[in-house]
Amino acid sequence: MKLANYVYGQWLEGAGDGIALQDPVTGEELVRVSSEGIDTGRALEFARNTGGPALRALGYEQRAALLGAIVEVLSANRAEYFDIALRNSGSTEADAAFDVDGAIFTLKSYVRAGKALGPARHLKEGARVALAKTDAFQGQHFLMPLSGVAVFINAFNFPAWGLWEKAAPALLAGVPVLVKPATPTAWLTQRMVEDVVKAGILPVGALSIVCGSARDLLDHVGECDVVSFTGSADTAARMRTHPNVVARSVRINIEADSINCAILGPDAQPGTPEFDLAVKEIVREMTIKTGQKCTAIRRVFAPAAASRPLADAVAAKLASYRVGNPKSEGVRVGPLVSRAQQAAALEGLAKLREECETVFGGDADFAPVDADPAVSAFVQPTLLYCDKGLDARHVHDVEVFGPVATIVPYADTAEAIALARRGRGSLVASVYSGDAAFLAELVPGIAELHGRVMVVDAAVGTNHTGHGNVMPTCLHGGPGRAGGGEELGGLRALATYHRRCVVQGGPALLEALSRDAADAALLGS
Repeated sequence: MKLANYVYGQWLEGAGDGIALQDPVTGEELVRVSSEGIDTGRALEFARNTGGPALRALGYEQRAALLGAIVEVLSANRAEYFDIALRNSGSTEADAAFDVDGAIFTLKSYVRAGKALGPARHLKEGARVALAKTDAFQGQHFLMPLSGVAVFINAFNFPAWGLWEKAAPALLAGVPVLVKPATPTAWLTQRMVEDVVKAGILPVGALSIVCGSARDLLDHVGECDVVSFTGSADTAARMRTHPNVVARSVRINIEADSINCAILGPDAQPGTPEFDLAVKEIVREMTIKTGQKCTAIRRVFAPAAASRPLADAVAAKLASYRVGNPKSEGVRVGPLVSRAQQAAALEGLAKLREECETVFGGDADFAPVDADPAVSAFVQPTLLYCDKGLDARHVHDVEVFGPVATIVPYADTAEAIALARRGRGSLVASVYSGDAAFLAELVPGIAELHGRVMVVDAAVGTNHTGHGNVMPTCLHGGPGRAGGGEELGGLRALATYHRRCVVQGGPALLEALSRDAADAALLGS
């Protein structure tokens, strides 16, 4: 079966044999995708001219209602999405829930938030500005929805959440969506789009999908479009410097590589709640979705005295996890999504081991449960230890996108800050400490280079939402090597799909424009 593309209001199969999507456990071919012969320029024009105006004719609360209808469709088909995730991504049930239920939860959040904007169709920012000695000539800042398309070029690890966490604020803003999912796991994204389109929820042209190669897509984006990319820093750099993107100053949002960290405070010694909470979260981040999360813990910084006990505690928990075919009873860790990703992870792991010792895993003869190593894409969860600190290179520069983490001891708070900053920009750091003096120095010292800092102490306990969990009401993104982008953050995400302008004129004109506007201050609520 070849997955169809949905463009210019039509379901179209791409030409040629296409690219095969495979089961990462058995190697079985599942479906094929092809974008060959799809006119991407026409697809964008159709979305701009047909889908966009129809969306913007509605108010924010009406668009929020559309998102609510999408939630109902996705919830009704949840079991089928889990089955696709199992077969195409090798997901355990917990992995599938993390992706599919995360998508539904995020959409629900925007349904609720969007209602607060009411029937308005654009946003008013701040008070009027006096521009003359009388009130005859004034200025008013507005945020107007873009008349272009939100183009999503997504990563393979979250085929469900990756679509809807971006689409929810775009559609709520009145901007149509064209998604190009990562090829290895495109099936789930395509199926969700198909279900929503067949349900007739959105105006025609408001949601499009191209499966397979992006081909010449960026040749056709314009100054009113937004390109949102999640993936490697190398690809992001090529996109930023694409001639058409540069020439037309296309707005681009990037989430790229991120070597996130967890930091144990000096008080997080063995036997303390903070130590135990850190152990639990490190193991969870190494194993959920087999470490294939952009927010996963890659480096763990611990006080020198606690670093070896920490390594032992994490290794002991990892030893109890069964790794293998998700269909087999008791399996908690599945494969990577493809043999190509397996090869990339093993190559990165080899680099890390040049400057690290192996505490757990890394067995060349590792045998997954109920799976043939010759055709499957497994990587054994591997915990490393590196005592080189800031002198290490690969530990701070190489992101192994799999179940691999490295423990690095530190001597004092200044070194902990320096180690965290050595990642040159990350999506998230989690800190396990109740030491007020340590936190007062550490958090300001690392916050500049992290999109999110999560602090857990005994009082927070298990109430925290998780190092790797992206909450729709909070910022997702990070500076530097993490891409410099921003997503989510509640209604703040709508700012990406609006353009700020000031209208200068008489009070009657400004009053008329303001009547159809919601207060932009709500974006920060």
